[in-house]
Amino acid sequence: MDPTINGFDYRRVTVAEGVTLNVAVGGSGPPIVLLHGFPQTHLMWRHVAADLAADHTVICPDLRGYGDSDKPVDVDGSGYAKRTMAADVVALARALGHERFALAGHDRGALVAFRAGLDHPEAISQLALLDVLPTLDMWDVLHGASAAVAFHLYLMAQPPGLPEELIGGSPDAFFGHFLDAWTRDPEALPADVRAAYLSASRAAVTSIVADYRASAGIDVAHDTTDRAAGNQLRMPVTVLQQDWGAALGYDAAGLWRAWAPDLSHQTVTCGHFMAEEAPAEVVRALRALLAR
Repeated sequence: MDPTINGFDYRRVTVAEGVTLNVAVGGSGPPIVLLHGFPQTHLMWRHVAADLAADHTVICPDLRGYGDSDKPVDVDGSGYAKRTMAADVVALARALGHERFALAGHDRGALVAFRAGLDHPEAISQLALLDVLPTLDMWDVLHGASAAVAFHLYLMAQPPGLPEELIGGSPDAFFGHFLDAWTRDPEALPADVRAAYLSASRAAVTSIVADYRASAGIDVAHDTTDRAAGNQLRMPVTVLQQDWGAALGYDAAGLWRAWAPDLSHQTVTCGHFMAEEAPAEVVRALRALLAR
């Protein structure tokens, strides 16, 4: 049996026609929704969620296409647009009785959270984004040999067929590579948790690729429209990132400030999976954001 977040109740919530999300809910008080990244599930928030549940209602879903949530077939390229996935999150919160809530996302979940903040500012009170850049900026800073660190972005951007076949041929090697390469503290991902992530990802190759493919297509179009219109995140925003700006030669805080005028940008020294490697640091940042 896969590990769970201790003390949280699990339920399935319908968020769109034919799409039901697996959700862990715990605590009571002002609501905060936590969105996981790749190649993980809601379980990545287990330490942070337990702390926040002392005085908040904490909602941890598996994103559509991941974990035990539904994995609809992407018919027209919009099924895994961050706009579609953000609408899932707002519908989820409303189904649980929350019209307005704080939102935090890591990695892919941060891209969903970013889009939710742009599309649904009335619903998002505070926004935290962990270890990503906005989609447009991400593509802009990847160039030359240094872009090799993001080879998976280019692989999964290819038309349907080849990426799914290649990844499906050895999914544990593919997904396990990122779990190993992106962490600085292997003990932060104990064997049962790592196995749960691999099992979930193995069963979701097609939908995970669709999520990434959207970020090379429809998500770019949506973000380009917002940038041209001068749309920005209206709520207080906290960004936690590794120092990729120094490694790849860009001003991370400056890129984020163009989207988020009310910004707290912090650089961390842990690995990518910061909610598991440095949960106390993440909790401090989230609690400071929630007090803004």
